[in-house]
Amino acid sequence: MAVNKGIFDKCYRFDLAKGYISSGLYPYFRPIESAQDPVVVMYGRRVIMVGSNNYLGLANHPKVKEAAIAATMKYGTGCAGSRFLNGTLDIHVQLEEKLARFIGKEAALIFTTGFQVNLGVISALVGKDDVVVLDKLDHASIIDGCRLSYGGVRKFRHNDMEDYERVLADSQGKGTLTVVDGVFSMEGDIVNLPDLVKIAKKYGSKIMIDDAHGIGVLGKTGRGTAEHFGLEKEVDLIMGTYSKSLASIGGFIAGDKDIIHYIKHFARPLIFSASPTPASVASVSAAIDIIESEPERIAALWRNTYKMLAGFKGMGFEVGLTESPIIPILVGDDILAFKMAMKLQEMGVFVNVAVSPAVAPGKALVRTSYMATHTDEHLDIVLDAFQKIGKEFEVIQ
Repeated sequence: MAVNKGIFDKCYRFDLAKGYISSGLYPYFRPIESAQDPVVVMYGRRVIMVGSNNYLGLANHPKVKEAAIAATMKYGTGCAGSRFLNGTLDIHVQLEEKLARFIGKEAALIFTTGFQVNLGVISALVGKDDVVVLDKLDHASIIDGCRLSYGGVRKFRHNDMEDYERVLADSQGKGTLTVVDGVFSMEGDIVNLPDLVKIAKKYGSKIMIDDAHGIGVLGKTGRGTAEHFGLEKEVDLIMGTYSKSLASIGGFIAGDKDIIHYIKHFARPLIFSASPTPASVASVSAAIDIIESEPERIAALWRNTYKMLAGFKGMGFEVGLTESPIIPILVGDDILAFKMAMKLQEMGVFVNVAVSPAVAPGKALVRTSYMATHTDEHLDIVLDAFQKIGKEFEVIQ
């Protein structure tokens, strides 16, 4: 008779990941021994990094590091309290003002992590008589924010505006917040914002964009998805994270000052968490300055993106509907994705793997993403490795 270990029983029975680890096919929690540059060090070897969200190459930029060091020297390593109490520094307020200006909104509010932004904003705004409407491929933090709210949750098929309208029509009479990713983090495609705005207006829904992968990437000046479509004034709330183009960790929400003021007083993840460290705040501020003063970084990012898209498509890989520096190689089978990733690592190329629940079951993919600082030599090595692997595993002819 099996011994029941109580609440921990499931932990002892969970052996799926252990099986992958023992077979050498586990592509997660791999230790990196250097900065998030185009080339990183793993297990003492140099590996080309095409699995990072460091799109503009700022995470190891000298000016960003200098700003972090200077802030640490002045303010110390932490704030020892929440923003609500003793944890608000002058640089927190200054960054909020800079972010509001950068995004083009009246006000902004910064959180310690991007995940907390979605938890806090959605749970603060969506009450028991309200409805939050989601794209089915929205980020996990959005889903969890809905779980913390007291409102209803409705989902529409991915980027399907006809289905979106159906959901909004069924939700008439209630306060409605539509929350969508600007750039979908696994598939790399962009929300159909023009049509979404038209439909939202028709039914009176407010719009919030999670632009974690759009800021610093989309738009003429890197201000994200709304700028990309020229619809900045039509989007009510824009959320962003620092852990992609902004070279740190944390997140923010930007919108009308009264909405931000309300969120500031009702977002539990903000009120009950320690405030962002001085180093992270200063890093983001420096990164914004670089984005505004060096627009050539965005141009370089897109040159690299177009090169890789053309290369993968030319070899016959299936890349889906991506329109961004996130380029997935769709393979379907989990084990195949694991094998490809680990073989690529042996060949000196770091990629990520996404399987269910990060993607739909049977839709496993090898996720690649690119930086402004990749050279043509880096990218040619990656393409050559993928061509060899693709043929070896019969993903391409």
